[in-house]
Amino acid sequence: MSKFWSPFVKNLVPYVPGEQPKLTKLVKLNTNENPYGPSPKAIAAMQAELSDDLRLYPDPNGDRLKQAVAAYYGVPMSQVFVGNGSDEVLAHAFHGLFQHGKSLLFPDISYSFYPVYCGLYGIQAEPIALDEQFQIRVEDYARPNGGIIFPNPNAPTGCLLALEAVERLLQANPDSVVLVDEAYIDFGGESAISLVSKYPNLLVTQTLSKSRSLAGLRVGLAVGHEDLIEALERIKNSFNSYPLDRIAIAGAAAAFEDRAYFEQTCSAVIDSREQVVAGLRALGFEVLPSAANFIFARHPQRDAAGIAASLREQGVIVRHFKQERIAQFLRISIGSPEQNQALLDALAAL
Repeated sequence: MSKFWSPFVKNLVPYVPGEQPKLTKLVKLNTNENPYGPSPKAIAAMQAELSDDLRLYPDPNGDRLKQAVAAYYGVPMSQVFVGNGSDEVLAHAFHGLFQHGKSLLFPDISYSFYPVYCGLYGIQAEPIALDEQFQIRVEDYARPNGGIIFPNPNAPTGCLLALEAVERLLQANPDSVVLVDEAYIDFGGESAISLVSKYPNLLVTQTLSKSRSLAGLRVGLAVGHEDLIEALERIKNSFNSYPLDRIAIAGAAAAFEDRAYFEQTCSAVIDSREQVVAGLRALGFEVLPSAANFIFARHPQRDAAGIAASLREQGVIVRHFKQERIAQFLRISIGSPEQNQALLDALAAL
């Protein structure tokens, strides 16, 4: 702590990202990265940008990427926003859409960046408890609020809220922005983007880090009513008018255009997920239903922190959270078939 810090900085509680170990020969199943590389067409598009044109600023609007997203989802470009990772997109939404003097509602077990953003932007927060099966109860959100946000599928549980339930939540909150954070939607859910034209208070955010294997590129997006998108654009242009570089715009647009590769790799991850779930259950684990590229599991006779430590000794890293309700769960990313087998072998040895 420095005497030069403002009181605002002193009181911040920053987000802690998943560990990125520097060691080699690790089975890294702790940060939900895709085991399959980006689309070859995306790589080719990025390589094509490595020219003298890098001396020029990129398109501040990212229109090439917006066009690709709009075409993929069948929405107008005016309903698409793009930014430097979905975390930046979320930050702009918190800053521009949730500061109404009323509490922002989100699940008590959820993406841990939400309370961080509330602290950063001075937003009142009201966590809403998931039920005993770690599911969102739509009726719990039918109360006065200054906005609602939740991941779907939820993180770190992987549980999915059906599209019909998302729509009921929207209908119960016509005067609040409802933000559905769809970082993992492509691994087993139905996107709420199909509801955007019907509900002007709906904003859907997504990332290219998971299902499109571009975590290292940092590209996120939002789809919503033009009025919500305009708010994000105003925030963006008051903060950083060039959030995406030329390489990122080209690679992300190509990734959206290569549907065949996207569908192939998503299917492979889903198949592997079901195999890992079966393997864990055979070892006595309880596994929550997952529609993500990770699973949330606990063993009724073994301490989760102890399991994580023992796995690490065998070169396998998974994520353990210390939050009271989930302290006995492990979040395990779905890796390649070889990584998944290494995980199951290591657990069997315990």
